[in-house]
Parts: sequence; structure tokens; C-alpha cells
Amino acid sequence: MRVITSSAQIQPQSTCRIMMIRPVRFGFNEETAGSNEFQQEFFAQQTKGTAQETAREEFDLMIDQLQKAGLELHIFDDTDEVERPDAVFSNNWISFHQSGKVVLYPMMAENRRLERRIDIIDSLAGDFKVEEVIDLTHFEAQGKFLEGTGSMVFDRRYKIAYACLSPRTHKEVLDAFADALGYEIITFSASDEHDKPIYHTNVLMCVGDIFAVVCLEAIKDPDERLMVRSVLEETHKEVIEISLEQMRRFAGNMLMVRNGKGDKFLVMSTQAYESLTPRQKDRLDDYALLLHTDLSVIEGNGGGSARCMMTEIHLPMR
Repeated sequence: MRVITSSAQIQPQSTCRIMMIRPVRFGFNEETAGSNEFQQEFFAQQTKGTAQETAREEFDLMIDQLQKAGLELHIFDDTDEVERPDAVFSNNWISFHQSGKVVLYPMMAENRRLERRIDIIDSLAGDFKVEEVIDLTHFEAQGKFLEGTGSMVFDRRYKIAYACLSPRTHKEVLDAFADALGYEIITFSASDEHDKPIYHTNVLMCVGDIFAVVCLEAIKDPDERLMVRSVLEETHKEVIEISLEQMRRFAGNMLMVRNGKGDKFLVMSTQAYESLTPRQKDRLDDYALLLHTDLSVIEGNGGGSARCMMTEIHLPMR
């Protein structure tokens, strides 16, 4: 394994441009529950009938906070004619890169494949340069999946993608992504306190520019745990560890962003923020202003949180 340590790549780790999808038919997705231990069926039953309305309120409060922070948001409404209960988690089906490349990803749940919308790419292409669309969705026919920046956590500065292998993250698709984008892939296995596989890498770790939040406790193999820590440290990150309990409360599901003035923010849910210790908050606050909103209905029904709702736009401007 080779890790670049002398100098970072040109591309920045964070962006001020974020794409988000406002939910229209949000709810508990039965098709994803089997592989997502973060979905809470009991909670979903309690909120059935009000989940969409409350999710919309949570989404709009998060939008308001991000806009006040000075981010450039590209917001698209989901459509009503097709049932897409997880459309709010747009980071799973697409990613945008500074090279002008756009990647479409193979999704495990059939009803989540309906979230892919070419009209959104066409709309963004009016403001940004789209040089190439790399379509990996043909892997779905082989039962092999890679769910975007859920399955992978990027260190864009060093072109490294961290990925915990799971039913939603297949090695062969990772290799195809690496070939197309020139990324080094760091793979490992991770599981919760009940030895259930972690379904997405972005619930256990967040990589900033010079810090990383990671639940090393979830990486049970000591050699893999040491490897992940070593790569993070070799790429000049302060490693801030979180526990399995904090991971369960989405403390790993954060995203660092910045506004046009260069101010940095670390976006998370209120549940994640409240799970952090004072010491962890102080350490993170050294790197970015902490922003949080209540996303409890989105988290409980969807099994994803703030980071899953934000798709970074790193495309060059026209």
C-alpha cells in the first residue's frame, strides 16, 4: 500500500456547494431494513402517518441553518409520482468530482434505484462542467453494489477512499471506481456491538482536512484497525475516536463543509452532537464550527443522518 505523504493533491477536501433532495414520500423503507441496523422499526410504527411531514420540517430547518452559514445549496424536490422513501439520502446514488466526472452507483434496494435522476445532472450541467458520466450501475445485474459516499468516505486531498465491506459495498465495484477515478482504496470490515456488519462506511467515520472522526472500536480486526489509523495519521489527520454507542447515535455521520469566505463547518444531527463528550466537542471546534439540527424522524425511519443528506458538488464551474 502506498500513501502520499509529501504533498496533498490540488483538490480541496470540502466544498461550499451542496446538492440536496427535499423529501416528498419519505418513510420507513422495508427493502433496506434487512441490511441497515440503524433503522428503527418500532420508532417507524410510532411515527407512521406523520413521518413525511416531520421529515420535511427537519429538512427545511437544516436547509435554513446551512443557508445562514453561507453555503451554496442546490435543492431539488423529489417527485410524487414514484415512491422513493429514501430520496433524501442523495449521496448514495451519485458523486461529483473536481475532474468534471460524475459517478452513478449501483444500489442494493431496487426501490432506491429509482432515485437516480438524469434531470438533476442536466440541471447542474447548466452551472457546472460535466466532462464524463461514469455509470457503474451495470453491476446491479451481478448483485454487486457500491452506494456512493455512503459506501466510501473520501479523502479528496490524497485521493483515498475508505470503505468497510458489506452487502452494499463490493470489492469489485470498488476496484472499478478506483480505476475510473484514480483513487487508492482502503478496505476493512466493521461491525456493531452485536457483530452485525456496518452497512455504510459514513456512519462510522468522517474525514476532514486535518482531522478524522472514526469508530475504530467497530473495526474488530487489530491489523485492519491499525492500518486505518496509520493511513489517517500518515495523511496528517488528528484521529478523534468515537465509541460504538456514539456511532449508533450517528456521531460518525458528519460532513465538513465551508462557505464562500472559507469558514469551515462540521454538519451533524442534534443526536450526534449531544452524544459527543465536552472534550470531543472542544477538539472538533478547533477545526470547524459545529452545526446541528434535530433529524430524529429522518434518522429513526431512514437509518441515515446529516451526512447522508448532503451530496458535495466538486465540479468545476462553467
